[in-house]
Formats: sequence, C-alpha cells, structure tokens
Amino acid sequence: MPTKTDIITKALEDKKASNIEVIDVAKQTSLGDYFVIASCQSAVQVRACVDEIEEKMEEAGFSVHHKEGYRGGSWILMDYGDTVVHVMQQETREFYAIERLWDDAGSAE
Repeated sequence: MPTKTDIITKALEDKKASNIEVIDVAKQTSLGDYFVIASCQSAVQVRACVDEIEEKMEEAGFSVHHKEGYRGGSWILMDYGDTVVHVMQQETREFYAIERLWDDAGSAE
C-alpha cells in the first residue's frame, strides 16, 4: 500500500514538477509529519500538479483538509493532516526558501 507521500510524489512526477523534496518534520513541528515541496515553471503547471495530487489522493481514499492559493497559482498549499504539500513556481520557492526553516529535519527519502 503506497503512503501519502508516495502518492503525492508520483502525481508530481507525472506532471513534471521538479526538485521534489519530502521532509520529515515530525520532531520539529506539530503542523504535520511530512512536508512535500515541489517546483513548477508556471501557474498552469502548479494547478495541474495540485489537481493531479487531489485526484490521486481521492482515488486512494484521502481527501484534502484544506487548500489555499489555488487562484493565484504561484504557491498552493494542501493539507492532508499529517502531510502538508507545497507546490510553487520556481521563483516563489527560491524567494521563500522554506526548506531552510527545516534544516534540522531529515529527508524522508
């Protein structure tokens, strides 16, 4: 049985997202156990990735608890309880560099 992060990562790969990272943040925050972060080249690709994640997660029996940023499309956050997904345009990701906030967290891969 694939995990949430497996399903999300595969959906991102299928839509050609780049620089996909799965970060184990369970010991650093109560926001979740894993953050999945990915980059895209455009708002259209960001939305396509998010749509694919949502579809594949629903097929696996998981529904998104909260989603924000879809209209803008430069950074969309999806909350699946223990797994939080950040899909961003590359320049937005470089600007915010949220991975630096979790430098002490280990990669889940």
